[in-house]
Amino acid sequence: MKSIVANNISKSYKGKTALNNISFDIDKGELFGVIGPDGAGKTTLFRILTTLILADEGEVSVEGYDVVKDYKKIRNIVGYMPGRFSLYQDLTVRENIEFFAAVFNTNVEENYHLVKDIYSHIKPFEKRKSGALSGGMKQKLALSCALIHKPDVLFLDEPTTGVDPISRKELWNMLKDLQKKGITIIVSTPYMDEANLCDRIALINEGEFIDIDSPKTIVDKFPKKLYSVEGDNMPKLLKELRENKNIETCFSFGDSCHITLNNEEEENNYKEIKPTIEDYFMRLSK
Repeated sequence: MKSIVANNISKSYKGKTALNNISFDIDKGELFGVIGPDGAGKTTLFRILTTLILADEGEVSVEGYDVVKDYKKIRNIVGYMPGRFSLYQDLTVRENIEFFAAVFNTNVEENYHLVKDIYSHIKPFEKRKSGALSGGMKQKLALSCALIHKPDVLFLDEPTTGVDPISRKELWNMLKDLQKKGITIIVSTPYMDEANLCDRIALINEGEFIDIDSPKTIVDKFPKKLYSVEGDNMPKLLKELRENKNIETCFSFGDSCHITLNNEEEENNYKEIKPTIEDYFMRLSK
């Protein structure tokens, strides 16, 4: 069964295209990632899927409900955690989660089993104002509030942005546990390394999906041998490599450049490496 089906979604703001003819579907219980840089259209897509804004064109259904005709029903069965911390900062941790439970006509005790593993991390700080929490603690509270009404589908818009590495790992472990409970999870992130933790991913750039597949399959699609070239002076190295007529593509990755060749048979001293999702994304986006 499909949890989400989107057909030909488009959205523009004052003549600027945010989403361009996007179509995809997500299976029930799937952990689906939307991967792309800032400004690619991830948040606009999530706001359409959660009925917060309307698409200019296209159709979307969530758990069989139309996002336009059945928006009230959808809001009762989805949880949404926006990229920016949006809980009440002058309320305590406990007051926030009790408030969101009350909004959905439930209470913390009724669905505590859903959030217990997450909420246990912040339970010692129940009386602390949410605005005084650390970044990782804020994300755990926001996730608890998004889950307290027992949603069928969970939307997480860049949940690990600005969070320390340990909290990032903890959050992804929590998402895997939630998936085991049958919740469909759609998560967006600008971090390519997090893509490997999803069942399938959609690569998005400039408002368009440039590929959708499993992380392994996407990496396997990389069409050529990939090489790494290191150097102390990156601007000079980039210039020299890009002026080499046998170099097809050249992208900077930290203290090295990843390159592909026009003629792979030509002898070279470059170090061959395995491509990553980021290499594939860069190649498609060039």
